[in-house]
Amino acid sequence: MKEIVRQLEERRQNAKMGGGQRRIDAQHTKGKLTARERIELFLDEGSFEEFDMFVEHDCHEFGMEKTKFPGDGVVTGWGTVNGRKVYIFAKDFTVFGGSLSRTHAKKITKVQDMAIRTGAPVIGLFDAGGARIQEGVDALGGYGEVFTRNVMASGVVPQISVIMGPCAGGDVYSPAMTDFIFMVRDTSYMFVTGPDVVKTVTNETVTAEELGGASIHTTKSSVADGAFDNDVIAMTQLRRLIDFLPLSNVSGVPERPFFDDPNREEPSLDTLIPHNPNMPYDMKELVLKTVDEADFFELQENFAKNIITGFGRIEGRTVGIVANQPMVLAGVLDSDASRKAARFVRFCDCFEIPIVTFVDVPGFLPGTAQEYGGLIKHGAKLLFAYTEATVPKVTVITRKAYGGAYDVMSSKHLRGDINYAWPTAQIAVMGAKGAVEIIHRQDLGDAEKIEAHTKAYEDRFLNPFVAAERGYIDDVIMPHGTRARVARALALLRDKELENPWKKHDNLPL
Repeated sequence: MKEIVRQLEERRQNAKMGGGQRRIDAQHTKGKLTARERIELFLDEGSFEEFDMFVEHDCHEFGMEKTKFPGDGVVTGWGTVNGRKVYIFAKDFTVFGGSLSRTHAKKITKVQDMAIRTGAPVIGLFDAGGARIQEGVDALGGYGEVFTRNVMASGVVPQISVIMGPCAGGDVYSPAMTDFIFMVRDTSYMFVTGPDVVKTVTNETVTAEELGGASIHTTKSSVADGAFDNDVIAMTQLRRLIDFLPLSNVSGVPERPFFDDPNREEPSLDTLIPHNPNMPYDMKELVLKTVDEADFFELQENFAKNIITGFGRIEGRTVGIVANQPMVLAGVLDSDASRKAARFVRFCDCFEIPIVTFVDVPGFLPGTAQEYGGLIKHGAKLLFAYTEATVPKVTVITRKAYGGAYDVMSSKHLRGDINYAWPTAQIAVMGAKGAVEIIHRQDLGDAEKIEAHTKAYEDRFLNPFVAAERGYIDDVIMPHGTRARVARALALLRDKELENPWKKHDNLPL
């Protein structure tokens, strides 16, 4: 018995060394942690239970049978984050560069299957060089099995990917199908084909960072939802995100103790809106002053900045926040903002997370660039997402809500549950200047008449009362009471039930 125990301990220690001390040191030299160090940072202390520690590949091509490492380049298992269970796999770059083999893929699909069956998030930490070339089609088949589980798990359990090193070729498609992707600045990159192939095929000279670094995917491509400065911050922030998320689509939103009075008033909000309707203000101030303890986890902060998306809490329960940002492009909706918000709304609806929407939108962005880029369909994605959502939806219009954008931003007409407006709200087809130039075209040469028409239009339509008279706004509320009214509305809607007509699935305007 003692000998067996000694062998077991020896095998465990050998497996934990991955590719050996030299490769571990090389990983540290690059400013990166090892797969096991990352898992240890992310999970509650002592909670990790590993699966398949001793698994080895069964490839006999190109002399591979002579080179084997226990674990085969990926560490898999489960543990807890603040006491809540999660499944995790972390690619180990010290073993075959983290490349995927048939056996490696089977380890990943095992935790994916268990996550679906038991209802818990799947976290993937990526640091790998793609498929293991020596295995050929077996590696490609392994990718396909992982991809299939990504699709089956979508909308069932949250899936989060963190890119912590190279992620190229087939490896990029699994993260692409997960709910959120985060990267580490300067040490991670994602691309389908690397700089050398790009050079050969298109004659473009580009570095890995320029092709698929965190700066590209968080600002231009929108592939990543955020980026962090190093592995430690990434794991810490990932723990914070997990606290906001339900474990599955049937678990309900997490609820935690809160120390912020739900009836708290914020007098400063009464002066948030400038007197000049064309002056910007920071919508994040309203968001932070509405959620519990000003704790807001923003997603895609550096992409489509004209709209804000992220998670907060009201009375200890998670809510999704969508808000136009007047500081950027006057808060207008464009293709990027519409796609960003639509995907976020759909995630919230998948996992029964109530949606709070703050509206200050002058319309959709005009121009050939937007029209040629498919603004009609991209805008329809957000409209589709809000209409389809059956979760509680609370909307607050702070200032402008013009044209079709008024409809799209969780209006009463898209099955919004509780819709409020501030006294400063302006709900109309368009602004006064444009409306007067159309309605009173015959008076365009008379400045006095145009001024009078403009004043009359502003008095009649640029306020919340026409919409309130028709029941499209449930109440006109004072800004300082926004948190209290939103909290009461969410409490009222906690047991909301709404079902869409049966369908195999919808046909979202992709």
